[in-house]
Amino acid sequence: MRLIFIKFLFICCLSISLEGCSTFKDLFSSDSKASDENEYADWNAEKFRTEAKKSVDTGGYEKAIKLYQALESRYPFGEDSAQTELDIAYAYFKNNDPDSAIAAADRFIKTNPRNPAIDYAYYLKGLVNYNRGISFIDRFLPSDTSQRDTGTSKDALKNFEELVHRFPESKYVPDSRLRMIALTNNIAMHEVHVARYYLKRRAYVAAVDRASTVIDKYQRAPAVPYALLVLNEAYTKLNQLDLASDIKRIYDLNYPNGPIVLDQATSTTSHKIWDFIGLDK
Repeated sequence: MRLIFIKFLFICCLSISLEGCSTFKDLFSSDSKASDENEYADWNAEKFRTEAKKSVDTGGYEKAIKLYQALESRYPFGEDSAQTELDIAYAYFKNNDPDSAIAAADRFIKTNPRNPAIDYAYYLKGLVNYNRGISFIDRFLPSDTSQRDTGTSKDALKNFEELVHRFPESKYVPDSRLRMIALTNNIAMHEVHVARYYLKRRAYVAAVDRASTVIDKYQRAPAVPYALLVLNEAYTKLNQLDLASDIKRIYDLNYPNGPIVLDQATSTTSHKIWDFIGLDK
């Protein structure tokens, strides 16, 4: 009985302690919010926008988001309210918060379907997914991004395709097309890596399926000759020698000097690193 009473007292004390912490946190949050409101009390829309832009230019993206949100809350129906929504999306993007950036861009598209800057919202979504998952190290150390999951690459490709389809005259279309080529090549090479993986695991039918996908869907990608080599080996292992011979003939006819190496640095440094680590094995 004594032990039960002690446990009861302990639970009561713990509950009071947690409630006190929560109350203190709420109080601190309220004080911080009140402080911000006092600081911005005399600010007009132009002041908010100027200071937020200054924060973006100096890399203070969290502060910029805070200022843009305050601006949006203070002047929800201002003549530049739509631009504020876009500015928030961009600040989220630069602050490495892709989900919030996509959500903000989608909100802008939904609430401003006829806005002249709507093409930028689609372009920004593409940029967010294009850059999603690229770390600080990736920007300085050459690496083979085709070795990684292509989910966000496919999302980015869809974003850019939608932009090009909906707004063919947009100033963002030329850059989007270039990124679409890079994404397509990356996705195609990823399929080759998967096909090679199946080869190593002696899953020859699966290797044929993956390599055939590259040839059917990405006919102009640099990954095609590599896919043909996979097909040739897989058909040989499956004892389908006629098909293997046909693939070899197509390969020799189109690539008499072997596959074109587009990026010498990537093909040497990063491939050796990735192969050494064993990410493609």
